[in-house]
Amino acid sequence: MTAEPTRQHYNLTLAILTMAGTAFALQQTMVFPALTTFQHEFDTTSAWATWVLTAFLLTASVATPLLGKLGDQHGKERMLVIALSIFLLGTIGGAFAWDIGSLIAFRAIAGAGGAVFPLSFGIIRDEFPPEKVKVGIGLLSAVFGVGGGFGIVLSGLIVDNLSWRWLFVAGAIPVAASIVLVHKFVPESPIKTRARLDVPGALLLGAALVSLLIALTEGDHWGWTSPAFVLLIVTSGLLLLAWIWTELRVEEPMVDMRMMSQRPVLLTNLTALIAGFAMLSSFALVPQFVSTPEASGYGFGATATVAGLYLLPSSIVMLFAGPVAGIVGRRYGSKWPLAVGMALVAVAGLGLSAFHDEPSHVVGAMALLGAGVAASFAAMAALITESVRPTETGIATGMNTVMRTIGGVVGGQIGAAILTSHTLATTGYPDEQAYAIAFGMSAIAAAVASVVAIFITAPLRARRAEPAGALE
Repeated sequence: MTAEPTRQHYNLTLAILTMAGTAFALQQTMVFPALTTFQHEFDTTSAWATWVLTAFLLTASVATPLLGKLGDQHGKERMLVIALSIFLLGTIGGAFAWDIGSLIAFRAIAGAGGAVFPLSFGIIRDEFPPEKVKVGIGLLSAVFGVGGGFGIVLSGLIVDNLSWRWLFVAGAIPVAASIVLVHKFVPESPIKTRARLDVPGALLLGAALVSLLIALTEGDHWGWTSPAFVLLIVTSGLLLLAWIWTELRVEEPMVDMRMMSQRPVLLTNLTALIAGFAMLSSFALVPQFVSTPEASGYGFGATATVAGLYLLPSSIVMLFAGPVAGIVGRRYGSKWPLAVGMALVAVAGLGLSAFHDEPSHVVGAMALLGAGVAASFAAMAALITESVRPTETGIATGMNTVMRTIGGVVGGQIGAAILTSHTLATTGYPDEQAYAIAFGMSAIAAAVASVVAIFITAPLRARRAEPAGALE
């Protein structure tokens, strides 16, 4: 008698999960406009300042599958409260950081909030009526991009008018509110599975990612063919192979590689990797491009606040594109919004590469990018949740988020490396052609992802047909 009224409030559950997702997305991107500020404030290098973002994404990559699996075991609502609490601790700590090392450490702690999305997807699948699942996932997926865009806008206002510490003060408020609301109103998932935590697998994955990210961060400084860079890349590859080997042999792996190797899951994760690459490289480069003084021959000399406003169209479009993608996916299959979404991202990247002489060019491209990203993220989450068993939802969507995060970090680092390698000696700013190359690279990657997405649905449909045939 008590369960039925709780389930009827799924719209309230969605609103609370949306707030939690927005809180994470805000903190992921709010540091973009402040990286130079951190560099000057703590008298450090640009590479160390970049680790304020990298450490956050790194921890999110490792903590997301771990907390997703713990959610499958012990309850998704419980683990969501724990993840948000760790996130809040790191966010508050960032406001009181005393040097670059402490700021990076607190950002690494806050990265545990990356589990918000896979845990929320699992809750939606467990609690929502079947006909509402894809629309709910679509809206929550859109929040990842919407919050990221608004995060840059809000950050610009804070950086231009207040202390950088207010970035974390402002970010902590929605996190604290989300903890209270999730604990009070979000029902605990009835679907659980018993399993052990795979600590060796987590350590190997973390070490592989650390090696890769350090190499990408320091590659330009060391040299892309230097022994240190090559050693770290090789080490990362060997650790990744060791992680896969371990996951295939332990009794209860952190990630079920057999599940991950299923064609729908494998291709969706590959698309997520490319999507993250294309999205973050564009979101990271556009504010820098428009902020470049017009005297350099390009750019619009925008302040941090105005630079953030260039991303506002993408955030607004995302708010509508995600749910629409869910509706389209429910009617025609989720591969189509994924393929079309990545095609829109490709068109946006191509537009930024070829046409960026007027502010309207950038605004139009960002609107297309927002529509494409929101549709793609919504479709990816839906494809994963419908391809795995209910007890695997947390870990499966968690790994999809990890792939997207890794793609984003690699895209951001490669984009930054291209700009650094094409810096004009006369002005100290990157050459305009460097931006064209970086945006074009994102367009090509997104086009490849669009093609990959087309091959996802057929095997999924065939796999669904097997039980029906067996019953007959």
